[in-house]
Amino acid sequence: MFDWVKGHETIILWMTGTSIITFIATLVAVPWLIVRIPSDYFSQSRRLRKLWADKHPAIRAVLLTGKNLLGYILIVAGIIMLVLPGQGLLTLLIGIIFIDIPGKYRFEKWIVTRPPVLRSINWLRVRARRAPLVLEE
Repeated sequence: MFDWVKGHETIILWMTGTSIITFIATLVAVPWLIVRIPSDYFSQSRRLRKLWADKHPAIRAVLLTGKNLLGYILIVAGIIMLVLPGQGLLTLLIGIIFIDIPGKYRFEKWIVTRPPVLRSINWLRVRARRAPLVLEE
């Protein structure tokens, strides 16, 4: 075991550094993103408006591509944080919110209606003096 570690010190250092940076980044980014979700985001049975529909098609394509890329990065980071230090489930949720895939809204609502997830989200929102999430009745 120790021989393997000594033979792969560079990889282990990079993995440790990446884990620490990811952990610190999620401690800042995830709560910041969660408090910016509109409180009525999950109150409808389906999403009603298209994002950036009023923008020029080229600008809208660039913005949507950037948003989706950020979402996929957050999903990968969330999966990694399920085994490394960090807020894996919340990071996954934020990443899923960012991407555009069929059935996403229904999946987001399913995740948020899990009591531990909803408690965590609303706890962060109350600490930031934001209204708790309103779910569909």
